[in-house]
Amino acid sequence: MATKPPTGDPVQDAPQVAAPQHAAAGLPAVAHSLKMAQQQMGVRRTALTLLRVNQKDGFDCPGCAWPEPEHRHKAEFCENGAKAVAEEATLRRVTPDFFAAHPVADLATRSGYWLGQQGRLTHPMYLAEGAERYEPVSWERAFDIVAEELAALSSPDEAVFYTSGRTSNEAAFLYQLFAREFGTNNLPDCSNMCHESSGSALTETIGIGKGSVSLEDLYMSDLIIVAGQNPGTNHPRMLSALEKAKANGAKIITVNPLPEAGLERFKNPQTPQGMFKGAALTDLFLQIRLGGDQALFRLLNKLILEADDAVDDAFVREHTHGYEEFAEAARAADWEETLAATGLERSEIEEALTLVLASERTVVCWAMGLTQHKHAVPTIREVVNFLLLRGNIGRPGAGVCPVRGHSNVQGDRTMGVFERPAPAFLGALEREFGFAPPREHGFDVVRAIRALRDGEAKVFFAMGGNFVAATPDTDVTETAMRRAALTVHVSTKLNRSHAVTGARALILPTLGRTERDLQGSGEQFVTVEDSMGMVHASRGRLEPASRHLLSEPAIVARLARRVLGAASRTPWEEFEKDYATVRDRIARVVPGFEDFNGRVESGGGFALPHAPRDERRFPTATGKANFTAAPVAYPTVPEGRLLLQTLRSHDQYNTTIYGLDDRYRGIRNGRRVVLVSPHDAKALGLADGGYVDLVSEWSDGVERRAPGFRVVHYPTARGCAAAYFPETNVLVPLDATADTSNTPAAKSVVVRLEQSATD
Repeated sequence: MATKPPTGDPVQDAPQVAAPQHAAAGLPAVAHSLKMAQQQMGVRRTALTLLRVNQKDGFDCPGCAWPEPEHRHKAEFCENGAKAVAEEATLRRVTPDFFAAHPVADLATRSGYWLGQQGRLTHPMYLAEGAERYEPVSWERAFDIVAEELAALSSPDEAVFYTSGRTSNEAAFLYQLFAREFGTNNLPDCSNMCHESSGSALTETIGIGKGSVSLEDLYMSDLIIVAGQNPGTNHPRMLSALEKAKANGAKIITVNPLPEAGLERFKNPQTPQGMFKGAALTDLFLQIRLGGDQALFRLLNKLILEADDAVDDAFVREHTHGYEEFAEAARAADWEETLAATGLERSEIEEALTLVLASERTVVCWAMGLTQHKHAVPTIREVVNFLLLRGNIGRPGAGVCPVRGHSNVQGDRTMGVFERPAPAFLGALEREFGFAPPREHGFDVVRAIRALRDGEAKVFFAMGGNFVAATPDTDVTETAMRRAALTVHVSTKLNRSHAVTGARALILPTLGRTERDLQGSGEQFVTVEDSMGMVHASRGRLEPASRHLLSEPAIVARLARRVLGAASRTPWEEFEKDYATVRDRIARVVPGFEDFNGRVESGGGFALPHAPRDERRFPTATGKANFTAAPVAYPTVPEGRLLLQTLRSHDQYNTTIYGLDDRYRGIRNGRRVVLVSPHDAKALGLADGGYVDLVSEWSDGVERRAPGFRVVHYPTARGCAAAYFPETNVLVPLDATADTSNTPAAKSVVVRLEQSATD
């Protein structure tokens, strides 16, 4: 029955393994979507809910941030979007009786999958100091507890206010406003762990930390390079855009250590022909070694410089800075070093160059495969160099396309959720609200964990997300969280973070995207920003899972009133009652949101300005797009070791585990697997089906071990391996981060594989 979650916690370390698939979506994706939706919601609720996903009068999918096309299909959702909606709109409930039956010590032994399957939280819950169980608490008492702990701090900077990417623009704006009026810039968010490297590189090189392309640009491009990304699982609706681009004549180069079914062939479930036959997508697959992308793009840049009439001299002369230094570094690129760094053949790179030189309009898309390395920022700067050389920024059909994860993770940052805010933004806040925001930079995710570990932070407040499971160095992170005086999580469902608490803990249940939000002035809607800078409305229609839920804007507004008191001149009560008043203030603070209410009510939303794309104007320190010339870097691996990347399964979105299958990779009923090339497995004596412990090796000399992983012989790049997170987050040290961005380096982990005691 839909209302009954699984009672037992299924075994996750005895997977069944078959050959990987070579096509994504199609009839199996439709069947799987409907099966999981009906298990959670029932037949009628499934039909009513899924038909509202990503519609102009419906709600934005709580999954990924891929944009909606202008002309939308009635079923404008993907398999994993359907799973995300089903888990939020589920009929399963986690009531106070559940917490009475499950002490925190029991919850701590449960898998993330089991916790998530229990259903929606219905009441605010409080774990008193020394208590064994959460107990129900009134909202008034919950806000008093937070206020007590915040008032007891010796400095506002002893509080950390974390944000997940699914928070709406309105809630995010109020949240950062409250934190700054309280007195801190400690506003880490999930961007710190994913696309912070993209933002750092793009801000330096083109002046804005966002992508420069629209869906129409993808459709118009001659060449699309997809690097370090698996859209078939992580952003499945992107496959429709790639299919359309291919139909319009585009070529696609895939750069990835793993072959991915979605980039091989896409069976579009929205058309009869697509459902059964599908379309081949990738024209050239470059199976690169982990971390070799900077070397690849550096060599391509050298070859472009050497080709006749390949450089867009007029664009370089008029719009760029630093060309000569860059060109000198690029011309020094070495074939032998590049082949060693990338694991590619010379003929493969030459074939890629042929496609590059034939293209007048090139887009480069990327995700975590580029952003989570120590040298991630120089890698993305090299991608920008590659595009600048041929004038491929500010040209229709061309540009940079970092593909964001969580819906509205980009909007959170636009709304000011950032530990290093721009002085102009803080100045606008001060003029609008009449208080002086703090100017000192705050903690990002990694620094927040250090502060909690070292006793420099004492209160941790999370607006959504699953912080403990999402972050690196699991043992260190959990110890740090347990040192807090108070941990607070605004959540829709249970997750691991609720079982790893401070001395006191609160779980505050909130409305989901699918639910009606009724406030004092009537029914409300919120807004989100997609991965391509389009802002649009999201309106939930379902009745809330419980009458005890509050919306995220209401939680922030009530908390702010309780903590800040009469000293605050901010109209928090008005903001809770009518979100349009929040949007009016956003319009006066954040550039690009002028007449916010009027424009978003039009139905289709609006595009935020992007100077490099719209005007070929680059708001950098030099006033131009900046070429850069960092030394080429790539990981080196000692003999007998492999380079591990963490990744998602197909039944997973970030830390949310929908099921125990990874259908496209041939893995079923299990998650503790390590994918290893048969060549490497033979050299290391690793039998297919054997069990190993993954032991990471870092310069700090600390042994970090993830035990009991089944070896799966898989066509990975030689010298590379892959395993799922969050199970392997334990292998990534807190201090192993990307230069400049401080993003955890989860895609280049040197590991040895030791025979497991469970084998």
